Amino acid sequence: MTTLVWFKRDLRITDHAVLAEAAARGPVLPLYIVEPELWALPDASGRQWAFVAECLQDLRSDLAALGMPLVVRIGDAVTVLAEMAQTHGVDLLLSHEETGNGWTYTRDQRVAAWAREAGLPWRETQQAGVVRRLTTRDGWAAQRDKTMRQPQIEAPTAVPPLDVALGAIPSVKDLGLEDVCPERQRGGRQEALSLLGSFLTTRGQTYRKAMSSPLDGEWACSRLSPHLAFGTLSSREAAQASAARKAEVKGTRAGWTGAMQSFQARLAWRDHFMQKLEDEPRIETHCLHSAYENTRPRQPDAVRLAAWEAGETGLPFVDACMRYLTATGWLNFRMRSMLMALASYHLWLDWRATGHILARRFTDYEPGIHWSQTQMQSGTTGMNTVRIYNPVKQGHDQDPDGIFTRRWVPELADIPDKYLQEPWKWDGAGALLGRGYPEPVVDVAAAAKAAREKVWAVRRGDAFRAEAARVVKKHASRKDGPRHFVNDRDPRRSSGKRPKKSDTQLSLDL
Repeated sequence: MTTLVWFKRDLRITDHAVLAEAAARGPVLPLYIVEPELWALPDASGRQWAFVAECLQDLRSDLAALGMPLVVRIGDAVTVLAEMAQTHGVDLLLSHEETGNGWTYTRDQRVAAWAREAGLPWRETQQAGVVRRLTTRDGWAAQRDKTMRQPQIEAPTAVPPLDVALGAIPSVKDLGLEDVCPERQRGGRQEALSLLGSFLTTRGQTYRKAMSSPLDGEWACSRLSPHLAFGTLSSREAAQASAARKAEVKGTRAGWTGAMQSFQARLAWRDHFMQKLEDEPRIETHCLHSAYENTRPRQPDAVRLAAWEAGETGLPFVDACMRYLTATGWLNFRMRSMLMALASYHLWLDWRATGHILARRFTDYEPGIHWSQTQMQSGTTGMNTVRIYNPVKQGHDQDPDGIFTRRWVPELADIPDKYLQEPWKWDGAGALLGRGYPEPVVDVAAAAKAAREKVWAVRRGDAFRAEAARVVKKHASRKDGPRHFVNDRDPRRSSGKRPKKSDTQLSLDL
């Protein structure tokens, strides 16, 4: 009899509990299903599939070295699984648990119903710090840390081969995904290991300081986020490797200890935010606090949305960040937060529309992190501090020499430094229109003031505080985990001390 291993967001053979278990039983059918309906969703993009396709090529090679290359099929999961199970005498279906978007949640429910009807056992195994069917956040952090400390699972030495056609890995064009991302990161296990090694030995030394800058962060951040998202590297591998490096550099003054501490904290925050979607899948489509549900128009202003998406808002640093993201598929976390916050506050756009745009732009799109952070940066959680970024100040702070802004907004190449982030104040501003660079879509100060008044107006009253308390109880971190600061009007407020910026800058990108 044969065990079918269904690969999803776990595209590796090392520290892969499911593959190890299957290989110990006997013949293994390693399968990846390309689901066209999934890749046609508004949060999917060609850059993501191109990355996954490279990961699948590496995985196929690694499995081939064990004796059974990866099998790839295109179609509906239930249909493909049923055909493969019947044709190859499958008596057990194994996979890792997936905290995906709502579509994958519904798909897994359909697979479970089919498996029950077919009499085929399907067992899902935890692969990260996210806990399925969690009843309380109390003790979650300790449970997560225990998982990270467990020994990694070695890859099997051999997998008995099966006589089955492998199937082609489709291209971006095959799936009809048009997406130009010339500087996208490459996928695959070997790329992940190379990045991990260079981050821990050279690039990561200035991580703690450099992560806030889109210019410095490009090099100093680990850049492992897409590999963690699609599982070419397990979070336990990253956690244990950084712990080993931290022990190695203990006592030095080179900045490594702080860098490793920050990286490990962000690995923990990664699981923390994914757990939110696991516990409450509706946060992909509904405001975490219902009082914000109708605050912004569900039909966003088309002109503002288009300007933001194209990097044509007339706010230089914002446009530079959006254009950089479009070209690379990556952006450091602070700038991701700024893009989302500016869209939500200054432009007053609904987070669901802008969230889908950013999801497609991120090669490292991880639904659990993305939708939790999208709401956090839009002020719809009811428990987080409202953070309205000043895009002009961010430009001065994070790009003081204007190198990043001028590179990605070449229309402003010869603007004097003093006016680079506020070109409308320059005497020659009229000439910018002739170069195709627009005037600001909003007055930054006035838009921020109006947004702040609207958001705070929602937070008044006992009904708001009662629901905020429920949100905190269900989703906020505990004393044994990463600090989570609630808003000072929340009934379970913190000590009253102002949180350090380093505590509130939670990394999407690592």
